[in-house]
Amino acid sequence: MYGSNPSTDDEERTAFRKAEKNYKLYYDNTRKKKQPRPVDLSEVIDFKSISESYRQNGELPSGIFAIQCDFDSVVFCLESHPGFYFIPGALTVEEQCRWIKESLTSFPQPPNRTNHNAIYGPLQDLFAAAKDNKALIQEDKYRGTNISEVEIIQNDINIPKWNFLDQSGALSRGATSKLVPASVLLRKLRWSTLGLQFVWSKRNYNISLPHNKIPDALCLLAERMAAAALPSGEVFQAEAAIVNYFGLGDTLGGHVDDMEKDWSKPIVSMSLCCKGQARECFHGVPRIFTDKEHADISSLELQFSDEDDSAFLEYIRTSRININIRQVF
Repeated sequence: MYGSNPSTDDEERTAFRKAEKNYKLYYDNTRKKKQPRPVDLSEVIDFKSISESYRQNGELPSGIFAIQCDFDSVVFCLESHPGFYFIPGALTVEEQCRWIKESLTSFPQPPNRTNHNAIYGPLQDLFAAAKDNKALIQEDKYRGTNISEVEIIQNDINIPKWNFLDQSGALSRGATSKLVPASVLLRKLRWSTLGLQFVWSKRNYNISLPHNKIPDALCLLAERMAAAALPSGEVFQAEAAIVNYFGLGDTLGGHVDDMEKDWSKPIVSMSLCCKGQARECFHGVPRIFTDKEHADISSLELQFSDEDDSAFLEYIRTSRININIRQVF
């Protein structure tokens, strides 16, 4: 953190590490099968119940205050963590469904990069390939080579090292050791970058990399959400987004978002599907809760009840998507 005390940072990091251990997913072994160990959520801030109580009687727990913003609902803040703003119900169910679909179908599309790029290069239509039970097979000209992601970027970001084929067609090519089911890759999708591309290995933005523009509707939504955290008259510019994908057992370790030039600009974070941030605070995702535990996704399940949406329905029942939108410069 800029201008911060290293010893204080270490204390905060240690405190966060101790706290997140209370909520991680641990299993109790039984004779039948592994069972998730019960977790005590009594000290977790439940903004849903806080919002309901505030609407009914205007009361708020100690340490929490509310402000009005350009939303139908109020915005909640924490006195102990200035800069944290929580907007309950910021997205309608229809909006949630739209951005879930975009996150799975459009946002991972090349030239945007994902965690799969380093091994497989750019992958086209991963979600559709998983839905159609396809498998990934390495192109003949790349077999036996060890071409790096850097070389792909320097030459042509859109040159595929691998392609999706029907399982039967891929097997007929006699390369069973090189087959990777698309469904496995979808479950191993951890992140995609939209807008200006963030390079994880260098922890910075590479403005020279090709990328797909953040949709205008998402930019406008982020602008509305960020307004509460900005002085009057200032407008948030959505320039980059990192989309994180979490399955059961996945976690995101405690960290600080410190890669952008101007820390006075907020990060807009939208969480979709199952349950799972102020910029200068350590934050993370210690655990994903499914609908059978503590997440309520019944309204989303109804929206995805059509047969054509069965693949989305299957995904959201055990997954969480987080879209965090940033102003880089």
